[in-house]
Amino acid sequence: MSEKISPAARIILALDVDEPVKARELVERTESHISFYKVGLQLFLAGGFQTVDWIVARGHRLMLDLKFFDIPATVRLAMEQLRGHGITFTTVHGNEPIVRAAVEAKGDIGLLAVTVLTSFGEGDMREMGMSGTIDDLVYSRARRAMELGCDGVVASGREAGRLRQGLGKNLRIVTPGIRPGAAAPAGGDDQKRVVSARQAVADGADYLVIGRPITRAPDPLQVIEDLQEEIRQALTGTG
Repeated sequence: MSEKISPAARIILALDVDEPVKARELVERTESHISFYKVGLQLFLAGGFQTVDWIVARGHRLMLDLKFFDIPATVRLAMEQLRGHGITFTTVHGNEPIVRAAVEAKGDIGLLAVTVLTSFGEGDMREMGMSGTIDDLVYSRARRAMELGCDGVVASGREAGRLRQGLGKNLRIVTPGIRPGAAAPAGGDDQKRVVSARQAVADGADYLVIGRPITRAPDPLQVIEDLQEEIRQALTGTG
């Protein structure tokens, strides 16, 4: 893991809402504690680059999570559209030609390859006729993404330890599926491979993408503080 990243900078708040005004309210409510936000497909379709630019203009870092998956030429052109908006990370989700096209067009944007979605379980692999384990699939995809020139990967905290040990300290590992205390997903939660913030960081994750545990909490700032304390404990080996 990269200990140069402070605990406060490791949380990426997922703005998984359907209206730009809701996203702005969340940013204004939480920016005293965090400064890294994720805009996904739903919010981007609702607010476009106006929402992205508004967040960046406030001095925050931004992860644009659109998971580009299309023919290489289209992915290359789409990546070019992201330039000039101050985006820190964006995501690609595809095979080698798709990833290579994204790498060629990324410019100064950090490119993250999605390995296996955290909503995906072993049963899903069997249904698709795939053999092996999710852990092996994640590692194989992450290694190839790094070889192709990606800056990092999106992977569950359950795989972070193997990725960090096998692929080194230069790979950025961004981990969704974080739940306080690694609580079992509640009803309506589509995440399957969840871990705690402490476990993910201790195993090598650099950044944690967290949405509903914060945004749906009665006191989001308290949840953020608790998560940051988990991260500190992981970094210092205390608690």
